[in-house]
Amino acid sequence: MVSEIQTINIDFLSLNLSSIAPMAIAVIGALFIICLDLFSKKYDKSLYVILTVLFLLIDLIAVIGFDGNARGMFDLVLIDGIAILAQIMIIISAIFFILLSLNKLRFHELEYPEYFALYLFMIAGFQFMVSSDSLILIFLGLETASMALYTLIAMHNKKSSIEAAIKYFTQGALATAFFAFASMIFYAISGSVEIDQIVEVLIANDFANYPFILLGLVFMLGALAFKLSLVPFHFWVPDVYEGASTSLAGFISIVPKIAAFVVTIRFFEIFLASREPFLESILYIIVVLSITIPNFLALVQKDLLRMLAYSSISSAGFATAAILIGTQQATTGLFLYWILFFIVNLGAFAVIWTNTNKELDFSNSFEKYKGLIKTSPFTAITLGLFMLSLAGLPPFAIFWGKLYLIGSAVNSGMMTLAIIMALNSALAAYYYLKPIVYMFLKEPVNTKNVKHKYKQSKVIKTIIIFCSILSISSIFLIEPLLNIIEIFLY
Repeated sequence: MVSEIQTINIDFLSLNLSSIAPMAIAVIGALFIICLDLFSKKYDKSLYVILTVLFLLIDLIAVIGFDGNARGMFDLVLIDGIAILAQIMIIISAIFFILLSLNKLRFHELEYPEYFALYLFMIAGFQFMVSSDSLILIFLGLETASMALYTLIAMHNKKSSIEAAIKYFTQGALATAFFAFASMIFYAISGSVEIDQIVEVLIANDFANYPFILLGLVFMLGALAFKLSLVPFHFWVPDVYEGASTSLAGFISIVPKIAAFVVTIRFFEIFLASREPFLESILYIIVVLSITIPNFLALVQKDLLRMLAYSSISSAGFATAAILIGTQQATTGLFLYWILFFIVNLGAFAVIWTNTNKELDFSNSFEKYKGLIKTSPFTAITLGLFMLSLAGLPPFAIFWGKLYLIGSAVNSGMMTLAIIMALNSALAAYYYLKPIVYMFLKEPVNTKNVKHKYKQSKVIKTIIIFCSILSISSIFLIEPLLNIIEIFLY
């Protein structure tokens, strides 16, 4: 008996290869850097930084210039407005944070081309995450980015780096298992791994198998809450911030959460729109705890990076409140808040990064910043400005983002949530003022032996000044940013 062999004809035009062009550029850039190192080991790190920025700029142009069909690659890729907006935010953030490598410090991980190749692989992974509604492709993007990020943390030449990377990896593996298990449950219920088709089947069946749906929601929420560093999945954050390089810690506070926010919006949108009581209740509790508990923990910190780690958890909870609220104003406010948060965090971590001394392996304890106004006025003034902005004081950047999110909670009738958000914003102001007190009101530890010769390159100084200006004049950015966000989202 002869079986007939069926041939499958693929129309390459229907694949819409332009939909994966931005990610392909990042991957090609990573491979190019690795191949370049094979020919010579003598290239300076500045060449790899410039090449990384170059490929990211080409990547950004490909994203902005995309005008093809939203679907591509067997309908696995989805390039809609939110995907384009998220990719733009990811790439711009990645460009600025990698530029912080152009300093005079000689941390050994920056001497290896693999560092920059992994950086580009990580960005491609995050781009795949936001550019698909297929749980399989989201999972692949998530793991590509995560594995690269674990390695980048471990490459930093500090004793705590390996420990931080291992903690991040082990807890990340648990989150990965949660995501895979949730995907399996929804595939068993709906017969699909595409979010829109899963939703269609659930609605058509009037949410049959409700207990299994709830189980899947719990596991998916746990996986995404880990990536967003929400309570109670936040324990890795302080150790990772302390163990990673300061510039990479700033990157972690922004970019991975952009991708996680997009996946969370895509997946939970229909459930929250239908006011599913169980999901709404558990997400409400997580948001409130994520905003409140880290604020109290930040109050007792004696290390600036650990304080910023807990404050970033609270900020992530603040932004996640927008997903819980679920209105158009709230979703717009989420992206507005995170853009402003990026500007301020970039400036703050850039200042702290220049205050790192490899030879003496200084910690970032508050004692280190005593009397900084006398030893380095520029550093003290700019860092103080960013602390005031992170505290949410007017007229600095974060204030407008918080105001918009609290307003969306009020307009949606969630007055209790709005009050909790406002009270926590007031509480946060206290611990952000603590480093300012140390810098401006205390005497230096030992002015004779400790000289703060900050290793700021012109590029880093320009970034710090740029972020300072944007933070102060942010009121003029709000309207244009809202218009841009709404164009992409709606």
